[in-house]
Amino acid sequence: MELSKVMRTSGAVREFTADDQVQPSVLYRVLDNARFAPSGGNQQGWHVTVVRDPTLRRRLADLSVAAFRRYVAEQSAGYRAFSVVDPAPTDVEIPDGIPIDQMLAAIENAPEVLVVTVDLRTLAVLDRDLDRPSIVGGASIYPFVQNILLAARDEGLGGAVSTFVVAGEPEAALLLNLPRGHAIAAMIQLGRPLHQVTRLTRHPVESFATVDRFDGDVLSSGGRARTS
Repeated sequence: MELSKVMRTSGAVREFTADDQVQPSVLYRVLDNARFAPSGGNQQGWHVTVVRDPTLRRRLADLSVAAFRRYVAEQSAGYRAFSVVDPAPTDVEIPDGIPIDQMLAAIENAPEVLVVTVDLRTLAVLDRDLDRPSIVGGASIYPFVQNILLAARDEGLGGAVSTFVVAGEPEAALLLNLPRGHAIAAMIQLGRPLHQVTRLTRHPVESFATVDRFDGDVLSSGGRARTS
């Protein structure tokens, strides 16, 4: 599949065809291609735990539920869930009866479940001393996560990333027997999509690209800046 098509059709896939497992050779090939993701200093500090034990999957999903329900509650209250800029009050009401996320509810049936972790010793966190939450450390792990999804799409598979389990990392780390200093970056479900994604919708380039300054002229497809 052409790269541009892979990038434009790699949507979040949460439903998979029944009884259609991912062949070991295919999963290996997905990871074999994904490993060429960039990482700071070429440290490649990632690790992938392929979780196949249904009981372990359920326990990881259950650890994710509290964070998911709070996410939904904050969104319903009009906040950007888990925002670091305008956080919801700590006493925001979490109603009973919030349904479990589709991915978490059916985790035992997913063809493959991957937990991606990173060795914190390999990260160069250039914004660690700034007066804001750090984001730079993720540059050494999330390109790898995205590469997994792109490589899976190229194989006719699909998947979705969940980070709710990160909120329960202390307990999840014990379940996975993570070494000290390893952090969970994402949990990914992979399989053959029940419904194939053919087109994604995103904001146009003109909505986010400018020249020289944040408020500079809008970048145009002709190579020249267009007055915003």
